[in-house]
Amino acid sequence: MGADKKSGMDDPDLELIKARKMKKLREQLASKEKDKINLEHQNKTNKDKSEGIDAERNFLLHYLYDRGDEVLKLAEQQFPLQTKILIRKLNELIRFGEISKISAGDLLAVYRSIGLNIRVDTHISISDHGKTISFSDKLKQSSDADQDAEGLL
Repeated sequence: MGADKKSGMDDPDLELIKARKMKKLREQLASKEKDKINLEHQNKTNKDKSEGIDAERNFLLHYLYDRGDEVLKLAEQQFPLQTKILIRKLNELIRFGEISKISAGDLLAVYRSIGLNIRVDTHISISDHGKTISFSDKLKQSSDADQDAEGLL
């Protein structure tokens, strides 16, 4: 029995295996801590960048009028990377005094001049007998009236 205790406690192979496992666990723990630190740093960097982009966007919004904010929003949805660059460039021009105000039409023209066609939903409304109806509905009504007139003749 004394030999069993001695072999279990002093077995060099067992001690070597335990040492390897401990070393592996320490390396895994160190790796996880390093990954956690890198992730926190990356999150902080991304937050700083997004705050910078938001500040740039808000600065530009003060100089937009005539539904320019709507055009900017559509541009960000359709061309996000190009819009970030364009926001920075427009802000530079505003700061240097080259631009004072930007309308929605001007902003659309800028995007089209660099080859980016922003799709904007347009609706034409007509006031007819005190009611506002869409242009397409007005055309349907007039074509229906024309067909009814042809049927009477």
